[in-house]
Amino acid sequence: MKIARTLGMSSMAAFAITLSPLARADNSAWYAGFNVGQAQAKIDDGRISKGLLSDGFTTTSISDDDRHVGFKVFGGYEFNRYFALEAGYFDLGRFGFTADTTPSGTLRGDIKIKGVNADLVASLPVGERFSLFARAGLIYAEAKDSFVGTGAVAVIRSEPHKRDPNYKFGLGARYNFSRSVGMRVEAERYRINDAVGNTGDVDLYSVGLVFRFGGEAPPPAPQVVAPEEPVAAPVVAPPPPPPPPAPAPPVRTRVNFSADSLFTFDKAVLKPAGVRALDAFAAQLRGARYEVINVTGYTDRIGSHAYNMKLSMRRADAVKSYLVASAGIPADKVTARGEDGSDPVTKPDDCKGRRRTPKLIACLQPDRRVTVEVVGSRLEEAPVQE
Repeated sequence: MKIARTLGMSSMAAFAITLSPLARADNSAWYAGFNVGQAQAKIDDGRISKGLLSDGFTTTSISDDDRHVGFKVFGGYEFNRYFALEAGYFDLGRFGFTADTTPSGTLRGDIKIKGVNADLVASLPVGERFSLFARAGLIYAEAKDSFVGTGAVAVIRSEPHKRDPNYKFGLGARYNFSRSVGMRVEAERYRINDAVGNTGDVDLYSVGLVFRFGGEAPPPAPQVVAPEEPVAAPVVAPPPPPPPPAPAPPVRTRVNFSADSLFTFDKAVLKPAGVRALDAFAAQLRGARYEVINVTGYTDRIGSHAYNMKLSMRRADAVKSYLVASAGIPADKVTARGEDGSDPVTKPDDCKGRRRTPKLIACLQPDRRVTVEVVGSRLEEAPVQE
């Protein structure tokens, strides 16, 4: 906001100068040129992680490609030494990110940005060859996005694109080697709407050449007479402190234990192998920060609803009781519930039949499980018992 206010004051001052008799005495001229430099984008990693979390993915790492070569070509008309209109074409390059997720997968996103612009340029000469300038204008930019998912990450709309108007502003300096040739150094900010509903900034830091056509040599810059008495500088209030960062969304870590590895078939008493598996999991919870631990027992579809509900609840209670006892977890932070064949892992065509045969029992083994979901904790390695 401070940059915008400064730019606005500089533009108003330069506009007022153009109305003076001295400004009207300068000759006008056409010019053209080009700039090349580095474009830097601001990639919102927090928004990417939040979007993946809403789809059931936990982001483990994000790497950003936020710098690229950018360039622009332009042409303009100088009304005098202080004021000009300029239009051009810009290409800010390509930016992207790669996000690794749990469940295992990656999401790769890229965006290419180019467009046209029309600017007002206000200049302040400092001597005969050097000048400072500020610019503000409108752009019409095209953003082409590309998304690729691998592993568990699937992308529905892979190549969205959008064309939208927006604004830009910038500051710079110019040095004239001669009446016809000069050099520019600039810093500009482009406001960009991408193709998936986000708005952000891309900065271009560049250097280039300017070629001037026509017009006569301008008179020397007027001498600035210092006032006899010093003028006190205005007191500028310090900017307000930035708002505190938004709290990060809670992390959810889900661990699946095969019921057959924890219990004997159709039983709810932990086996020695199940005790060892829970001990390894409880060791990771020691010292971790979490809000709640949800334990859910699942049975297969064999048997009656009432029987399966009691069995799955007894198994969930057995796991809860052991975690409370072995890991020292407060009992009020652990919930337990049972499910009767809901959310099966197997598909209906995988295991056919309803009779309780050894073949059907073995086929439905993945459905018999206990899940432990830790909310508000990030475990380094979540054990999965098959």
